[in-house]
Amino acid sequence: MTAEQIYFVADFNVETFARLVTNTALPGSMARIAPAGPVVAALAAGAPGTDWISVVWTRPESVVQQFQRAIAFDQVDVDAALEETRDFAAATARFARSTRATFVLSWVLPPWHRGYGPLEMRPGIGIGSLVARMNLTLAEQLGGESNVFVLDPARWMASVGGRGWSEKQWYAAKSPFSAMLLEAAALDLAAAIAGIEGTSRRLVILDLDDVLWGGAVGETGWEGLKLGGHDYIGEAFVGFQRALKGLTRRGIQLAIVSKNDEATVLDALDSHPEMILRRTDFAGWRINWRDKAENVAAVLAEIGLGAESAVFIDDSAVERARVAAAVPGILVPEWPLDPTAFRETLGSLRCFDSVSLTSEDRARTAMYSAERARAASASAAASLDEWMASLEVRVSVEPLAKRNLERAAQLFNKTNQMNLSTRRLTADELMRWSDEEMRTVLTLRVADRFGDSGLTGMIGIERSGTAAVLVDFLLSCRVMGRGVERTMLHVAVAQARALGATELRAEYQPTARNRPCLEFFRSAGLRYDGDRTFGWDLTLPFEKPAYVAVVGDGSPALTQWM
Repeated sequence: MTAEQIYFVADFNVETFARLVTNTALPGSMARIAPAGPVVAALAAGAPGTDWISVVWTRPESVVQQFQRAIAFDQVDVDAALEETRDFAAATARFARSTRATFVLSWVLPPWHRGYGPLEMRPGIGIGSLVARMNLTLAEQLGGESNVFVLDPARWMASVGGRGWSEKQWYAAKSPFSAMLLEAAALDLAAAIAGIEGTSRRLVILDLDDVLWGGAVGETGWEGLKLGGHDYIGEAFVGFQRALKGLTRRGIQLAIVSKNDEATVLDALDSHPEMILRRTDFAGWRINWRDKAENVAAVLAEIGLGAESAVFIDDSAVERARVAAAVPGILVPEWPLDPTAFRETLGSLRCFDSVSLTSEDRARTAMYSAERARAASASAAASLDEWMASLEVRVSVEPLAKRNLERAAQLFNKTNQMNLSTRRLTADELMRWSDEEMRTVLTLRVADRFGDSGLTGMIGIERSGTAAVLVDFLLSCRVMGRGVERTMLHVAVAQARALGATELRAEYQPTARNRPCLEFFRSAGLRYDGDRTFGWDLTLPFEKPAYVAVVGDGSPALTQWM
């Protein structure tokens, strides 16, 4: 990943914050601070470039004149304050279009600010009520901007208490926030940027005994486990399981690596009446007596994720050290011994942030359950060809559009193995690229008789002279090996012909993890021109597997050759 370039726009001295970001939270990144002066003028001037990430941090009284009246306890026109807020949001949205992404920080009051006391949340009177409505208006106005994200400093203020705000700092250095609060802000900003880059964690690998429940299931059976009931420790384990279940609804997957008897564990997951997590909530598991580092590597390979996408949780310091040393890139947090601290520790991890939430994310656990059913059907089939035919694979093709942009950008930035170029673009950058003349981005949804895998493939084609260049060719590892790869090439050839090209070219860009893409292209029957370049004569059709059905969006370009 290239070094981040971050542009700070603020109405207070933001130098300490910029240093914390570039030196501590994101070492190696580069910062630039907007010239001193009114924030609206800095926004109108634009960012240094469209490859910069920007941070806009203001005090409410500096951008909303009605709020100046509010903190002086003068009578306020609430509608006018909200209109000023909308104007500020519009200026920020225009500015954000000149950036790669923009983070806007919502407004907070000093922790010592009591306002009108018991009337503080009374609409039309309280300052707290006004700032809450202003923040809601700001978030609503910016909600339609795909590359703008609103961060909430109130959480940082709560985490450091009264030490987050410093009047002395304001008078001495024109910065109202303490170094402690700015450090928390820098770490959260780094986590959010990781979400943009697609480098956030997507899998939690868990030990079981004294992690998901109290006690050793192999010794007591599931009936003897400490889980739920009227015991506060049992309730803490249930609370932790609920928190993990919540992660799965955000697209984070769960897996098990435990030294235990598999049948005993699965019986506990299926049978315990207060078990929140059942076997269908886990994307995979290795439950045996082998080395845990070996099992972690096996689970990662099975699910198709790299170690940099995973978190390993174990109550044993010895096992944590073993996995951390043997599986480079995996995150192994220190884990408390007290189960009442488990949920808090999990929630404090700054590694799951994402800048999108799609229907595929919410359905991912069900998708992995369907994948296990596919695997079972494969082992029961008489031959590979028979199994492939029995799947009834359907590939639906449609152009990149606003309705699928969020998921497409997510796939674009997270797919590593079957990815021709592994370039990374934000949603706005991807749409701008596809909108250029003689460029086309197609998305592919894959489904079979076991279920819908969602939008899992993308093709990006650019006309260059008489040739069509296959710039992007990427497919989620969840649907690899079902003939979808050859079907994607079939679609790419059809689209290249529709562009009027006579040749399709593809250039493989090697990375640490995309060798499966090279192996597929070498085996697909294309002309290999050496130096990682492949070609196909477009006077010839490229046949898709007979057992895969392709559905276009109805446009002639996609139906002519299918």
